[in-house]
Amino acid sequence: MTKASPAETPLMKQYMRIKAQYPDAILLFRVGDFYETFLQDAITASAVLGITLTQRNNGTGTIELAGFPHHSLDNYLPKLVRAGHRVAICDQLEDPKLTKTIVKRGVTEVATPGVSFAEGVVDGRSNNWLAAICGEGGPTSSSQGHANKDLRQTADPAGTNGERYGVAFLDVTTGEFIAGEGDSKTMAKAIESHAPSELLYPRGAKQPLVVEESERWRGFALEPWAFTDDFARERLLRQFDTAGLKGFGIEDLSLAQRAAGAVLHYLGDTHHDRLGHVRRISKLANDGHVWLDRFTVRNLELVAPVNEGGRTLLAAMDRCETPMGARLLRRWLLFPLVDEKAIGERLDHVQALLEASALRDAIGDDLRAVGDLERLAAKAAVGRINPRELLQMARAIQAGERVRGALDKTGGILAATAKGWKVPLDIAEHISASIEPETPVNIQKGGVIRTGVDADLDELRHVTTHAKELLMEVQRREVERTGITSLKVGYNNVFGYYLEVRHTHRDKVPAEWVRKQTLTGAERYITDELKALEERILSAEERILALEGQLYGTVVERVCKGIGEVQTIGTAIASIDVLRGFAINAATWKYARPVISQEAVLRIRDGRHPVIEQQLPPGEPYVANDLTLDPENAQLLVITGPNMSGKSALLRQTALIVLMAQCGSFVPAREANIGIVDRVFTRVGASDNLTTGESTFMVEMNETASILNNLSARSLLLMDEIGRGTSTYDGISIAWSIAEFLHEHPMRPKTLFATHYHEMNDMAETFPRIRNANVAVREADGKVLFLRKLVPGGSDRSFGIHVARMAGMPEQVVKRAEKVLHHLEQTHAGDLGEDLPGEKKEAGPAVPKPATGSLGREPQLSFFQLDDPALEGIRDELEALDINTLTPVEALMKLNEIKRMAGVGKARLRKA
Repeated sequence: MTKASPAETPLMKQYMRIKAQYPDAILLFRVGDFYETFLQDAITASAVLGITLTQRNNGTGTIELAGFPHHSLDNYLPKLVRAGHRVAICDQLEDPKLTKTIVKRGVTEVATPGVSFAEGVVDGRSNNWLAAICGEGGPTSSSQGHANKDLRQTADPAGTNGERYGVAFLDVTTGEFIAGEGDSKTMAKAIESHAPSELLYPRGAKQPLVVEESERWRGFALEPWAFTDDFARERLLRQFDTAGLKGFGIEDLSLAQRAAGAVLHYLGDTHHDRLGHVRRISKLANDGHVWLDRFTVRNLELVAPVNEGGRTLLAAMDRCETPMGARLLRRWLLFPLVDEKAIGERLDHVQALLEASALRDAIGDDLRAVGDLERLAAKAAVGRINPRELLQMARAIQAGERVRGALDKTGGILAATAKGWKVPLDIAEHISASIEPETPVNIQKGGVIRTGVDADLDELRHVTTHAKELLMEVQRREVERTGITSLKVGYNNVFGYYLEVRHTHRDKVPAEWVRKQTLTGAERYITDELKALEERILSAEERILALEGQLYGTVVERVCKGIGEVQTIGTAIASIDVLRGFAINAATWKYARPVISQEAVLRIRDGRHPVIEQQLPPGEPYVANDLTLDPENAQLLVITGPNMSGKSALLRQTALIVLMAQCGSFVPAREANIGIVDRVFTRVGASDNLTTGESTFMVEMNETASILNNLSARSLLLMDEIGRGTSTYDGISIAWSIAEFLHEHPMRPKTLFATHYHEMNDMAETFPRIRNANVAVREADGKVLFLRKLVPGGSDRSFGIHVARMAGMPEQVVKRAEKVLHHLEQTHAGDLGEDLPGEKKEAGPAVPKPATGSLGREPQLSFFQLDDPALEGIRDELEALDINTLTPVEALMKLNEIKRMAGVGKARLRKA
């Protein structure tokens, strides 16, 4: 039997018609007091929400359905959105009591991961970005296109493949709107840093970055016409009510305009049309901040831990009292400054707050009272603010005024900053004068508007609270007028309020009274006055709710007129909140003010890791270290030392100190001279990328190649264990070659190069700007003590077997490892390092000698026979290489070729 179509009933026909308009969304269909889902939506909703899935027989078939009470929407909607679903909310657009046909319904909102105000979806301490991306060669309706493309080229800190892209980011919960354009790697980095909850892109786009990012993030495809030049420009001009976009810095950025226009279109398409809080758009600065690629942000754990349970720099530095301060801190950490003056201004504020300890403590309570003023302003602008939130806005503004006053009294730079604030106290006063202090959350519960605000409202309230007194007053007055002493006022459901007169007084009834009912001993009458009073009493509650809604809307409208001032003061308070947090950290952890300069030297005295230091047990001091990098003298520092000695921590610590300083924070050190860095690159750790079929070593080489191709004179490089993903000899060769390349590079990037390859210590003898250092250990009674102290000179031991013993490795395995190590040290002494090429040497690296001696069943470690033709071929290849002109990519290709030749040698050995 064929299953019947569910669209045969009038209700389901209406449902299917509306569902067809939103095929990619779960449709919450309001039916009476419930939101229902049907068919596949019901199956999905029941699984996500944990609600019962049922079936209904419509006479010719069954329909799956699942629903929940309408008043539970705030509980269930966030769960669907967090699960990644778009949700269309279909409400009843008319009172069912007033229609004799099917109730008119329509979608009033589409909630998506990037467009949601629900507290269960939006993290208060992070932005919720809706992003859009488009590329060159996409839809355009303007002949201008990219006529000014050459004029718009910006510095490309990460290289380019010639293609350009536009991106835009909007947080609808705060009104922040950013757009920009650039090459693929610049825009990929921007998307990575903003981590959008939802990414919009043109349907069918083939540009590589659009395809890659749409697969990487939760995305939604729009029709290509939404990304056309004319459409985007008209949409932006209408939003900002301007004649052009020059004042926002994006007049000539057509790709950025396309992306931004698509974002605004999507908001309208999801019924988020009230965007009064989106008052400006900012240009995405590609050259005003330190370049941090996605690997660096991940490896340094700036805002997200690499491993579960890890602690980030953001967590270690976040002392903000307001959610908007926490969001701003996150942006500062991802976009450190490169402008010396701007950095200095932040440091001056931190210095002032550090010295004014009483002020720093005093404004803490007021900052907590401010709360999230930015998002309250946005809620007001879109008409989603409830009465209690409106009162919170008033308190926040008043608290902001107290903060301003406290800063003003302090004097100096803090007072100068406070004088620029314009706190909209009139808005706070209007709210406080209009809204009841103990107001309910829901406007529909009444009791929201204060007494005295509106005379009609006060009269209606008087009617509802004094109904009995009013009726008794009518009774008293009619008794006096008619002399009917037994007159009573009563009520029934048939004809409402009435006057009851016993038959003995029937002759006293006035002629204007209308008789409605005769009883055995009395008669009932109504009067015009009584009917008017009845109407007032019975309709008062409904009229009160309607009138309160109108008056509340007027208050919100008044707030919206000053929304720009509210947003401005919110931004100013967020900045002070972050700077105060910097001061608290400096006071708590004894941070020092860094010296920021245009010099290229990086000098740190007694530097500490800001995250690890906070996790040490009470009373255990952090072992501080000195470090100097100077492109003229000590450009590259080769750091050796045992496993677990702290090499990687030292590398990360250096980068974190630099980034903290350029964010405007004091740093964990006794002294720090920071020559401004414009790019930080890290090559730390790797794992197989199974989704692309890339091995650990391939991932490592990809990241390293990206670094070597994008260096600048002010770059800071952290290279940790380069080459460890392949064989020892390959790894040493690659690490040596990369270090040499960095030393000889005309940009002379400052580099920390941590390695287990002790042979690289020999480079300092040949290359004048390479220095050796090691993390010291002490051996006593067969045990190893990690001192965590960086000292000059190289190290020749890794203590890996000792670490294995510490990890609980079976003693049999450890003893066998010690025996094998002793054998290798005897048979391979001098094989490596003695003949590695330096700047002036002509010969290539020596080929490892075959192992001699025996350890029972141990195989020979060399797979070549001395007379093997493959060995001679490899030697010929090495002698023919011109190392001085060899690029990193060519070196990798040559190594791969040599490995193939080595494979031939191994095969011959097996046959022999």
